[in-house]
Amino acid sequence: MAKKHNRNEGKETVEFFQELDREALKSEKFIERYAKQIGIALGVVLLGIVGFFAYQQFVIEPKNEDATMEYLAAQKNLAEGKEDLALGGKSATNPGFIGTYEEYSGTKAGKLSAYNAGLIEFKKGNYQKAYDLLDKFNSPNKILVALKYGAMADCQANLNKGEEALSLFGKAISASSDDFTTYYFTRKAGLLALALKKNDEAKKHFTTIGEKYEDYDGGASDAYIEMVKYF
Repeated sequence: MAKKHNRNEGKETVEFFQELDREALKSEKFIERYAKQIGIALGVVLLGIVGFFAYQQFVIEPKNEDATMEYLAAQKNLAEGKEDLALGGKSATNPGFIGTYEEYSGTKAGKLSAYNAGLIEFKKGNYQKAYDLLDKFNSPNKILVALKYGAMADCQANLNKGEEALSLFGKAISASSDDFTTYYFTRKAGLLALALKKNDEAKKHFTTIGEKYEDYDGGASDAYIEMVKYF
């Protein structure tokens, strides 16, 4: 994957300088008049581009590799049921998910570490810590983003912040176009709205399930709509 990435960067660089050459040919008189200033400007641009690719190659990519190794070590501990070791953050020899995020927060593995750490803290009942860690996670993967908002909603619900939880379930619903994810969080939003005595909102969610996600629901939404009448 790294080789493909480098080829793309090289292609973009070549195209950039080809465009500069074309513009130079169109602007010959301008260049003759302002040769010194343009020379300085292009030098700055060139240094910026070289600096960018050097940063990508010698800083970002190695950090991604280091972060990935630490993430995988933490993931191994998690798979073996060693949650405290997986969480880490207490020593340099075992950074775990916490340490990996803190040291490599700008990398994909670092961000995913925050997500996993948040889920572990949630399981431990540390809902505010879990919420704060989950809030640090972002990803272009829309399903993961939906799961993040759903987990954050669960944190708020356990902190007795029902309104905030309901709002986050709304974000989870709209974050992804995946049918099952959308159904799952629509159902949770409906149940929470019912508990908060927001009957109209609960009915809206259960009606949506009945209309769009009946295959997943098995008709349960009809029973919930009936329950709305008695709350």
